[in-house]
Amino acid sequence: MNKHHLVAGLLGACLSGISLAQTLLHIDASAPVPAPQTGHLQLGTAVSPSGETLGANNQFLTRNGKPWLPVMGEFHYSRSPAESWEGELRKMKSAGITIVASYVIWNHHEELDGKFTWSGNRDLRRFVQLAGKIGLDVMVRIGPWVHAEARYGGIPDWVVNAMPPRGNDPQYLAVVERLYGQIGQQLKGLMWKDGGRVVGIQLENEYNLNGPGQGAAHISKLKTLARQAGMDAPYYTVTGWDGTIYPSGEVTPVFGGYPDEPWGVSTTELPPKETYAFRFDSRVSGDLGAQTAATAPGTAETDIGLTPFLGAEYGAGLPAMYRRRTLVSADDIAAMLPVQLGSGVNLMGYYMFHGGRNPLSVNGINTLEESTLSGGYNDTPMINYDFNAPLGPDGQQRPVLNKLRPFHYFMQDFGPQLAAMTVRKPAITPAVATELQTPRWSVRANGDSGFLFFNNHVRQYAMPAQKQIRFSVKLATETLQFPQQAVDIANGAYFIWPLNLDLAGTRLRYATAQPVARLDQGKAGLVYVFSAQAGIPVELAFDAASAAHISAPNARSQQVDGKLVLDQLQPGINAALTIKRPGAPTVTVLLLTPAQTQQLSIGELAGQRRLVLSAQDSHFAAGGLDVLSAGDASPRVAVFPALAQLPQSNLTLKPVARDGLFQVLAAEHQPRQLEAKVSQIRTAQKAQPVMVGGLAKAALQPIPEAFKTAAAWQIALPPAASLEGLDDVLLQIDFVGDIGRLFAGTKMLDDWYYNGQLWQIGLKGLSPKAGKPLNLSVLPLRADAPIYLPREHRPDFKGEGQLAELRKVSLIPVYRWTLRP
Repeated sequence: MNKHHLVAGLLGACLSGISLAQTLLHIDASAPVPAPQTGHLQLGTAVSPSGETLGANNQFLTRNGKPWLPVMGEFHYSRSPAESWEGELRKMKSAGITIVASYVIWNHHEELDGKFTWSGNRDLRRFVQLAGKIGLDVMVRIGPWVHAEARYGGIPDWVVNAMPPRGNDPQYLAVVERLYGQIGQQLKGLMWKDGGRVVGIQLENEYNLNGPGQGAAHISKLKTLARQAGMDAPYYTVTGWDGTIYPSGEVTPVFGGYPDEPWGVSTTELPPKETYAFRFDSRVSGDLGAQTAATAPGTAETDIGLTPFLGAEYGAGLPAMYRRRTLVSADDIAAMLPVQLGSGVNLMGYYMFHGGRNPLSVNGINTLEESTLSGGYNDTPMINYDFNAPLGPDGQQRPVLNKLRPFHYFMQDFGPQLAAMTVRKPAITPAVATELQTPRWSVRANGDSGFLFFNNHVRQYAMPAQKQIRFSVKLATETLQFPQQAVDIANGAYFIWPLNLDLAGTRLRYATAQPVARLDQGKAGLVYVFSAQAGIPVELAFDAASAAHISAPNARSQQVDGKLVLDQLQPGINAALTIKRPGAPTVTVLLLTPAQTQQLSIGELAGQRRLVLSAQDSHFAAGGLDVLSAGDASPRVAVFPALAQLPQSNLTLKPVARDGLFQVLAAEHQPRQLEAKVSQIRTAQKAQPVMVGGLAKAALQPIPEAFKTAAAWQIALPPAASLEGLDDVLLQIDFVGDIGRLFAGTKMLDDWYYNGQLWQIGLKGLSPKAGKPLNLSVLPLRADAPIYLPREHRPDFKGEGQLAELRKVSLIPVYRWTLRP
């Protein structure tokens, strides 16, 4: 803790009459919120045929005239099997995503000049229709250049070879006009103005070029071409980082941030990233990997007061690129949420939310990944685009999803209040993003209401425990000092706390628990769901006059400074308290443990919005619930409010039980024991040294001929009949080496850069021929390879010069339990 911070804390403690061992952190949030300004942003048609409206001002988005704080997740339809789209979109919606975003990757649709493909996995129209059917809005990112770790940023070879792209060259604009015309036909009738769900169009990507025919003039021309093609959408966006240049007012910049830099060249851990530091004067969160270099500050820097703070590329995971193979934890991702929201973000957009695989080339020669072999800045796997995303390429639901969902539900239910609140800066803040001692926090407030955001997690760095912390927040008409009992905030903690939150007429002055959701049960009243934080005692404070209406039999209550303070609350699945005020709906406060909160899904089940707790992966589907379990044959869900009638089930239900307020449903699958037989067919030979060069002047992926030194194994799968009745089977490969490749005969099915993450392949999506074995090759990893691996996953070479080791091959059955009303 720096000297100034300590003095401020001790002085505040003295003035407050509390122990000098405590630290009082201060924010002045009393200034009035400026009135939102409209008129600068030139939106497209924003009224639907039914009269629903979308809008934007310089502070937030609006939906039907009210502040709107959506959650957007990227899912590339052309990198996923079309038959999986509906189920995967339902998983996204169940996780709290409200807008699905996707690039239209040009060379996935027009790899050969004039020959377009819009069918199968490239059927953009069907993808958008499915999203609308499920209730998701859509942001279509139409390029032409998209990056997306695609070959030439998605621009087809024939364009790159024949003309200068990314500018107003007439030849280039002619083929872009043709492309946009095709996209416009795919989206015809699906735009917001037509009653469809396409709410936005993104133009180009990471565009900071500023020469003749470039810069703002090019973005303006692309917008004109998009509108001429029928893409009239409420919102037009461009990415706003790395010095992006655009015509102010014609488009809205969107921002992002990542917890590491897989596109970087460092072979060691990076300094603490800006992504974990609250921002009060800027919106750009460090290096986001643009392929071109800006020559001057971009338009977004001067547009801060004119546009809302919108996100599109906050990393929900990270790709493993050849020279820098990052691997992030669930907390590395989720800890960004309080920071971004507490910095003023009013659209939380992720890249990527769903992993995928690159499609096969039409000509069977080129591969469509970004690679130094084709002049790219980065090397990425030929096929795999896992991205360590919350949803894997085969729909695997990763642990990070459990950490993100509660924040998404919070934005869904409390976002309209939060969106209209202004960011307030603490009296003392870290001087730079790499300074780890000073507490990291902020408040967003409007009048006497607000939310407090705190982050004590920085990837790969231990943060000091913040001991005996209290907060002093000056609001419009009062100063709140809380909690009554100072708290210790451990390394790794991050959270959001409410200030003067209205619970249907009863004011919750503060809570040392995170609001998650608000459930309207009609005549049965309202349920507010909160989550406790590990190691922080829960304290709820109300106006003292509310004491007569509050029942909290298991809590200790105190009257302190005109407030009713409840503590010694035990989180769980019983009601923490109820509020019964004459003339107001009954309010039930449910306080979940951190573990229960991570099991929580919220969605419509049997015609009503409900809470579902499950240790398995559950998502809402067709008014019911699907429960997927990888390797666990004993699924169980707890539902609140209880179902009036037992659902239809594909499994025999066990006797129904109760657990606190929740109704418990359970069943049992017939367990499957699956085994793959593995035999080595080639031993590794001495690998050549990793070459250095390319645009990044760093490690280069080995040339194709280098794979002759790879070790190889044959993997014999069980008979197809033994896999019947399962939702999928995950082939899990645990290897140590440089690059792994999986083949059916000579056809490559998937590939993987070793980074410590287990490699999983869904057999259903790959459809290997029945009875035919697979072949796995592993290129040796040299001990002297100039690449980055996380220190916890860098192998012990034990004095050897290289490693190519297959540790284990597993087959994990994925069971599906369906519950329908």
